[in-house]
Amino acid sequence: MTVLPAADAPIPIFTTLKEVYGSLATAAKHAERWDQLVREFETKFGHKPTYVARAPGRVNLIGEHIDYADFGVLPAAIEHDILIACAPRPASTVAAHPDGHAPGSVVAENLHTRYTRQVFMPTRRHTLGDDVPLDAVRVAPWHLDIDKSELRWESYVKAGYYGVLNHFFSPSSVSSVPVPVDILVTGNVPPGSGLSSSAAMVVSSTLAFLAANGIFDGEKAPTKPTKGELVNIAMENERRVGVNSGGMDQSASVIALPGSALYVSFVPSLHAEPIGLPRDAVFVCANSLVVSNKAESAKHQYNLRVAETLAAARLLSHRLNLQVDSTDGDNTKRRLVTLREVLARKSGFYQDEQDAQLEDLGQLRKGLVDVLGIAMDYLLPEFGNRTDISLDEMINKSGMDEAEFREVYLSGVDAETTKFELYLRAQHVLEEALKVLKFREVCLAGGGNEESKLQTLGKLMNDSHDSCHRQFDCSHPKVNDLVRVARSFREVETGRGKGRIYGSRMTGAGWGGCTVSLVHREDVEAFIKHVKKKYASYEGMSEEDLASCVFATEPGMGACVYKFTN
Repeated sequence: MTVLPAADAPIPIFTTLKEVYGSLATAAKHAERWDQLVREFETKFGHKPTYVARAPGRVNLIGEHIDYADFGVLPAAIEHDILIACAPRPASTVAAHPDGHAPGSVVAENLHTRYTRQVFMPTRRHTLGDDVPLDAVRVAPWHLDIDKSELRWESYVKAGYYGVLNHFFSPSSVSSVPVPVDILVTGNVPPGSGLSSSAAMVVSSTLAFLAANGIFDGEKAPTKPTKGELVNIAMENERRVGVNSGGMDQSASVIALPGSALYVSFVPSLHAEPIGLPRDAVFVCANSLVVSNKAESAKHQYNLRVAETLAAARLLSHRLNLQVDSTDGDNTKRRLVTLREVLARKSGFYQDEQDAQLEDLGQLRKGLVDVLGIAMDYLLPEFGNRTDISLDEMINKSGMDEAEFREVYLSGVDAETTKFELYLRAQHVLEEALKVLKFREVCLAGGGNEESKLQTLGKLMNDSHDSCHRQFDCSHPKVNDLVRVARSFREVETGRGKGRIYGSRMTGAGWGGCTVSLVHREDVEAFIKHVKKKYASYEGMSEEDLASCVFATEPGMGACVYKFTN
């Protein structure tokens, strides 16, 4: 993925909490938490940390499950984050650790007591036997064991470490080795909540190992990655835990700016555009308490949706006779084609092998109706009232033989199913992309009636949730209940009239997790009380626990590294 200057800013290195959180008031809320992290690090390891890597969670305002189809999305970073204190392991502490001072060894602790200490180290694997001279041996890339069948907290730490090892420590060099590192992890992004705790964990882990290995300092500083490069590395890293991520979560966590949402687009290059929100718009997150672990359930949920979406694009490109593959003599090299590319080619916005920007609503609408009409004709089964098609039907309509279809579309996706909902998935993706651009257009429009803007944005959010529920089948009954509770606030008397809730939808990959609701700034407190009282799963919870389940959020600062100066 080529990176445009918009994502080419350096990763910020801060020395004050005000810089980290964007305001003194927000920093003050987190000061004790940071102090505890530093104290515990010194207690556990016998020396002080040199850095703290921070990566926030994110809330997706609109644009669900369309990033891996290469359409733009509109997330915002939240205040909740993952923090990793880290430092190279001093030689004086070697005796305390079983692996001593082995290159790249890691002692990982977690402030949450249910997570135990983990010790691991990367290895290099020679591709030739021991009897071959060293200068003739090609050393394989670094390796860390990650058991995808039983993901644990340290799996995400290892995933972040992988990218640092293989991008910054050349496998062909026998002298370039990582230092031993001690790390201590804490976080307040609820796991499995749809607020991208996994992406935040992988991003912060990546930053921690970069910082501990001096990538941001001294002679190694010229090699440090930009924000856009960090997004690409983090996407690659998260796939090591079995998630075929599209890039939205990592982009929001890394590139976000305080006070703005981000319009993140991926074609022709990674691009992040700050989007101001109406002044009275406040977004409130509410946790359904249904945990959805994207990596553990990927086989029949997230990764299956990726497979269905990409397969829909392949079938449509074949039906439209689009030349999406390359040829070398008699050989055809198949590649993955996205719904965005199909739409761009069909609409005439794809020239000289380059997908033009499709950020204009008129451009998108122009091809949308035609493509959806063809999709209805070709992606639905020929007989019966079903909407799903079988694997055999799908392969027959792809223009590919079974072996190559499985290799290109199913070998990298752990999808376990015999029926595929290609039309409904394509319908959701294309119509959701249109909603995102409309949302962006309303936010960017100058002047106008603020109340009318909020109502338009809220309707787009409501329609998005309904599509996620019906077309993409990625919601959950409890999430739908929580959305209904949120929307019912419009019938509540607040003293200023009826409650001003404009829209509510699921956010994140789905199948549980959180909702996000657009509420008028003056009604936020009353709205939060309403949700706490009316959502049945919150019954009996303490106020402290409820505060972590339902909270208002302002768009926050993206990932950074805090450097201790003494």
